[in-house]
Amino acid sequence: MTPGELVGVLGEPPVPEGTWEREAVYVSAAALRRRVPAGELAARLRGLGGVAAVEVQGRGFLRIVLTEPVVDVRPVAIPFEPAWPDFPRTWDNPGFVVRYGHARACAVLRWAEQLGVPAGSGAGAPADRYHRWVLRVLAELPGRLVSREPGWEGYLLRLALAYHDAHERAPAVPVGDEEPGPVHAARVRVADVVREVLPGPDRL
Repeated sequence: MTPGELVGVLGEPPVPEGTWEREAVYVSAAALRRRVPAGELAARLRGLGGVAAVEVQGRGFLRIVLTEPVVDVRPVAIPFEPAWPDFPRTWDNPGFVVRYGHARACAVLRWAEQLGVPAGSGAGAPADRYHRWVLRVLAELPGRLVSREPGWEGYLLRLALAYHDAHERAPAVPVGDEEPGPVHAARVRVADVVREVLPGPDRL
């Protein structure tokens, strides 16, 4: 299942809810806005692979639970790059935080290749809460791309901070004598998406 499949059924991007630490959840008011039976949309959503449950709440809100977070590795182009200054290169400068996030994600991909981390799309989603939060922030992207007020500056900074936290607390490449495995491959896939979304140089 991809975010595009959810949009195909709902007619609009759903909104991610919660932290995604325990479960990946979206909510949608598409049935109310489109004036279609919520039960009909719920039934179609339940037919998608990767959807664990769909609840109809209140007057027609849908709560969609995925079997696991989606790691969408398709190239994403944000039509905006903030005019943040390059210096100072400190954590007080949001431009540095965002560009360093991109550079770190690029470095992970280089290291993964050198260390033999298995590549491919079958790795699934990371289980650690840090990368799941990154995926939760990334899940906002489809909605922001169609929003009249996407708030790109704040979004890019939030994504960069989430990725820095994941990078430091749950390394994507083996450490010490650790052997490369599926857990690393899953985290590297997240780095690949972050690299596509955050603007910046490949090395900083």
